[in-house]
Amino acid sequence: MDRIVDIATDGRHLSRARGFLKVSESGTEVGRIPLDDIAAIIVHAHGITWSNSLLAELADRGAPVVICDTSHSPRSVVLPLEGHHAQGGRLRAQWTASRPLFKQSWKRIVIAKIRMQAAALDAYGEAPAPLEMMARNVTSGDETNLEAQAARYYWPRIMGDDFRRDRLAADANALLNYGYTVLRACASRAVVAAGLHPSIGIHHSNQGNAFALADDVMEPFRPLVDCAVKSLVARNGTQVDSEAKQTLARLIAFDLPMGDTQSPVSVALTKLATSLGQSFEAGKPSLALPSPPDALTLAELGK
Repeated sequence: MDRIVDIATDGRHLSRARGFLKVSESGTEVGRIPLDDIAAIIVHAHGITWSNSLLAELADRGAPVVICDTSHSPRSVVLPLEGHHAQGGRLRAQWTASRPLFKQSWKRIVIAKIRMQAAALDAYGEAPAPLEMMARNVTSGDETNLEAQAARYYWPRIMGDDFRRDRLAADANALLNYGYTVLRACASRAVVAAGLHPSIGIHHSNQGNAFALADDVMEPFRPLVDCAVKSLVARNGTQVDSEAKQTLARLIAFDLPMGDTQSPVSVALTKLATSLGQSFEAGKPSLALPSPPDALTLAELGK
């Protein structure tokens, strides 16, 4: 069972104890979780300490430790150095992959993202047709930047006319930041497990972004967070409280259509990252991408 562990109370100490993550405060244990259940740890609080043996155990399991700032955006991610039995070959294939392969892979990711955005709008009674048309017209590498055009159509309809996506804002954006942090942690884990390097993106290429590939891989899954945040804001407002965090963390267990099967988001991310690694080795794109759920299912996210 994959679980996101959120550390939001100041002064906690994290350590390993016989296969468990042990959380202590002032020398007294306040909780423990089986290490094998942990998908990622997200740390927001100040004064947190941890043991090296815990970090080593988490690395052995491929579980990242994400350190966030006050806006709930990730500032650092601790990942294992090794994650796949053929990592050396995968990394060489990733590093030497052709530009056309990168562009074709990005085209498929953008199409999947726009289709998921269209399904999200449909779930809330907004017209999806313009986005569906954009998805059909995405070119190799998205040279016409339909991803950005789709975003301009999508955001005011999913979150309201006055909404502006701003990672530093303290409104619904903070909830989006947290949800995307959960996705980014799982995407980083999936990328490393697939034997790929998270800093070598197929589209995101900011030299200061050490998790560019994780950001690429998570793109089709972002609208799931948007739907959950929309429901959370309608019910409880924009506060990033424990209920909101638990709701957003549960998204990694949400089942998505993947071909003829259903896969939890955490597994779907792993399948996508693995298929990308195989594409690098084969020299042609063949990505395992999610399909949108039905409108009723999307509308229930976050409730």
